[in-house]
Amino acid sequence: MERTQYLSKDEIARFTSKSNWLAWRTLLLSWLSLLAVFWAVDTWTNPVTILLGIVLLAGRQLGLAVIMHECGHNTFFKQRWLNQFVGQYLAANLNFADLNNYARGHTGHHQKAGTPEDPDLSNYQAYPVSRASFKRKVMRDLTGQTGYKLLRFVVSRAAKLFSADPEQRRAARPFVQQLLVSAVFAVLLGLLFSPWAYLLWLTAFMTSHMLVVRIRQVAEHAAVPAQFDPDARMNTRTTIPRLWERLLFAPNYVNYHLEHHFMASVPCYRLKPLHQLLAQRGAYNETPIFHGYGEVLRHAIA
Repeated sequence: MERTQYLSKDEIARFTSKSNWLAWRTLLLSWLSLLAVFWAVDTWTNPVTILLGIVLLAGRQLGLAVIMHECGHNTFFKQRWLNQFVGQYLAANLNFADLNNYARGHTGHHQKAGTPEDPDLSNYQAYPVSRASFKRKVMRDLTGQTGYKLLRFVVSRAAKLFSADPEQRRAARPFVQQLLVSAVFAVLLGLLFSPWAYLLWLTAFMTSHMLVVRIRQVAEHAAVPAQFDPDARMNTRTTIPRLWERLLFAPNYVNYHLEHHFMASVPCYRLKPLHQLLAQRGAYNETPIFHGYGEVLRHAIA
């Protein structure tokens, strides 16, 4: 799928142009929406709002992960230093991630998507899976088993700051930073809302967020027409979400994943118009575009 087959040079330049205004708007809306969840739970605290908050925060956490992803590509803001700062301190750290480590691994995914060397292949190669297999995955996510393994890894790596090996101490710094920034975030939430507010964020991260991430991974690359075809239309999927699904599975246009692999230099806030233009020009005439994540799961679960 060649860019110039469907787009002129001027159109490529327009779609790949960065806008600080659109980036700040995306960041502000992401933060306001997550703070709104905390405000609602803090104002009307009861089991129903707490449970709903845990579900909704999973989508807000994915929204921050998308911003980290964009900053890792250096496509969010015009300035590289701004991508580095926002991507690390206002997105990645809050999800116990490191921007630079993520970017290095993600570059390999883009270079080798559609090949057996794709470093992310283990996340989706086994699909379609049986209902029983997927149910076991869901239970591991919702009971916190998946999240616990991730947090245990972060804490164990951060503890190497006290190692006698200087190389291990250096490698531990990003993990220590994640814990420190998360602690600052916990204090901020405690000052703005209830002292226990951060527990809501942590619970969502360890449970509902893990399931949301799994479903996003399935939607992007699982049970695609041809896993090992280099054409993005064969190895990657775009899903058109329902309105409520945008809150959980598709914040910040992450659902337009085929378009992202078609041209990774396009900022997330320009992916939807790119999708519309490519569709008008027949780029997807033989490509299945799924509508709703339920349709994706019915396809990916045998």
